[in-house]
Amino acid sequence: MSVLEEMRIRSLGVIDDAVVELSPGFTAVTGETGAGKTMVVTSLGLLLGGRADPALVRVGAKAAVVEGRITVSGGDAVLARAEEAGAELDDGALLISRTVSAEGRSRAHLGGRSVPVGVLTELADELVAVHGQTDQQGLLKPARQRQALDRYAGDGVEVPHAKYAAAYRRLRAVAAELEELTTRARERAQEADLLRFGLNEVAAVEPLPGEDAELAAEAERLGHAEALASAAALAHTALAGNPEDPESVDATTVVAAAGQALDGVRAHDPELAALADRVGEISILLADVSGELAGYADQLDADPLRLAAVEERRAALTTLTRKYGEDIAAVLAWAQEGAGRLTELEGDDERIGELTAERDALRAELSVLGQALTDARTEAAARFAEAVTEELASLAMPHARVSFAIRQTEAADEASGIDIGGRSVVYGPSGADEVELLLAPHPGAQPRPIAKGASGGELSRVMLAVEVVFAGSDPVPTYLFDEVDAGVGGKAAVEVGRRLAKLARSAQVVVVTHLPQVAAFADRQLLVEKTVDGSVTRSGVTVLEGEDRVRELSRMLAGQEDSETARAHAEELLATARKDG
Repeated sequence: MSVLEEMRIRSLGVIDDAVVELSPGFTAVTGETGAGKTMVVTSLGLLLGGRADPALVRVGAKAAVVEGRITVSGGDAVLARAEEAGAELDDGALLISRTVSAEGRSRAHLGGRSVPVGVLTELADELVAVHGQTDQQGLLKPARQRQALDRYAGDGVEVPHAKYAAAYRRLRAVAAELEELTTRARERAQEADLLRFGLNEVAAVEPLPGEDAELAAEAERLGHAEALASAAALAHTALAGNPEDPESVDATTVVAAAGQALDGVRAHDPELAALADRVGEISILLADVSGELAGYADQLDADPLRLAAVEERRAALTTLTRKYGEDIAAVLAWAQEGAGRLTELEGDDERIGELTAERDALRAELSVLGQALTDARTEAAARFAEAVTEELASLAMPHARVSFAIRQTEAADEASGIDIGGRSVVYGPSGADEVELLLAPHPGAQPRPIAKGASGGELSRVMLAVEVVFAGSDPVPTYLFDEVDAGVGGKAAVEVGRRLAKLARSAQVVVVTHLPQVAAFADRQLLVEKTVDGSVTRSGVTVLEGEDRVRELSRMLAGQEDSETARAHAEELLATARKDG
């Protein structure tokens, strides 16, 4: 179990430089009003990620610094989270520090590593339960009371709550998608119509891959057919000669003559023989080209009807590329994607049907799980209330009765609620239950919400009773109470001290108190004193033992340290506390 060993506080409020040494059991912090006792609570709040208020920095100081030393053990959740953040232990202890500058800047360190303040906040839930007047106000909120009941119930509520939360999240997602499909139905129908028109237009033309490029080339050829045929004929005549003009000179005849001239002497020189071979190759090439030119001219189609058909087809393709893509390849790609999107849009009705069925099934499941949550909370509430009532009897409230009101709010209509107990009720992420803690302070009194039915002192005792009950089911290592005994006195104050001592048997308890009846039950009592200049220094926080403790309790009892009557009463309180312990 983690234990807060000590805190060093510098330049915070009235504290100049002081060390607060704490014991594993019950530590009481006492002192004159305004001496700085509450700074202990403030300091611990800063160590645990509380809000950094620059107004807390002592006048004239550049920054306030709070350092804490916490012993941790293997398997401890605090240790696991600290190591995850890169922290290192110092001789089995975890060092935490928080610095707040006068300008408002805040820095946090954990185990020698700089960490975000949020890491300290995460550790707070595992380390300390802090209770003061503001925390009592928090207990007045029904949401906090439901959380307290769920925490007490443990797995009995946690298991169905986890299933309920998962179903609730899925229902929210399904409902959002369903709403999107239904509210955008007109837009999606318009999109489907446009896609359908475009796909029909593409299908009517039936374009082929690469067809636009092929038709462009054919149109160019057909548009210049006469010029191409004339050029091919002239070229053929130049190469092969004109049969109607025997005296004309052609390239084939000239090259053939050159070849014959070389053939007669090629045997005398290899170099010339090579040249003769090349001339022979030219002769063959000329014959091939001449033949192809003749064939080209013969097959060239100058049909105007074919040209008109090509241009008409190109115009149809251009209509498509103007709307759906820069070329036919892009048009075909758009058509493929559009067909997929149209299938999706046309499936909306089917999807809406599926989602509606899933939504109804999830609401039915939430009704079952919500009822399970209500039943589990109702069972846990009876046990919780009985245990707290029993604790209150030990806190000088023998006739007080605590109970829980667990109720639901009727939904406006069946479609907006889930069925709990045969009624359609409003529901949320934590179920359909509204939980409120009720107190009947005396017989005959009607149970009322603790915000209305409890005085300040009674509320303090209810708070303490709740924590004592929690300590047996879901304890935290350290409890810090700031003036939790406000409004309490006499026998009730003795009982508060006794119950705090009981709580300290299973956890570390630190109490800032002005009641000697409470302080007497502490295993260690710390006195916070100011110096003559109004500050608390290192020597201003001392551990009281023996005669010094009796003197402080006397001061707290009668305002006079040397009063014999007060001394006798103080010694009697200490004796009672030791006897009970």
